[in-house]
Amino acid sequence: MRVFPLLVFSLVLVLLSGCGYNQIQQKDEAVAAGWSEVLNQYKRRADLIPNLVSTVKGYAAQEQQVLIGVTEARAKVGQIQVNPDDAASLQAFQQAQGELSSALSRLMVVVENYPNLKSDQAFLNLQTQLEGTENRITVARGRYIQAVQDYNTYIRSFPQNLTAMMFGHDQKPNFTVENEREIQDAPSVDFGAPAPAQPQPQPAPAG
Repeated sequence: MRVFPLLVFSLVLVLLSGCGYNQIQQKDEAVAAGWSEVLNQYKRRADLIPNLVSTVKGYAAQEQQVLIGVTEARAKVGQIQVNPDDAASLQAFQQAQGELSSALSRLMVVVENYPNLKSDQAFLNLQTQLEGTENRITVARGRYIQAVQDYNTYIRSFPQNLTAMMFGHDQKPNFTVENEREIQDAPSVDFGAPAPAQPQPQPAPAG
């Protein structure tokens, strides 16, 4: 009699394995790890911004609107409690991060007007770190998108969909890359066209 429960338990394990239970867990863990890396890279960027704003302010304090825009966008990102399993929460997080990217792009456009700032060693170091972080964000976000797509495709396939339904594994929302790219497109910054040349007075004819 003791052998029977053991046989039933072993049979259940085999059936679950054959229906993709273990693979679902592995793919779910991959999604969680990917999301953790996305958050780490976004946090790294947020941590660089106060020093960046402070350095720029030392040379371009008059650019208050742009500096405040970056600071406010960073604060908005920090206020969001994102739940990656909730589509609305993920969309709000994505929009806030996109707005911060746009604000940083505007700041970098302004920097072009200040040669001394562009040659400041502290600024150059921060710029290098920021560029590296943006690249890591792109990589981490791309890997997360792929992990979610892999997970969603797997749990929709037969017979894994039956296992997923049985254990409450739903499809996960994902980043919408097209919408984020639109948000990140920095608006053109017009520093004003040069004033038209004034006509020079002509010398009076010799008479």
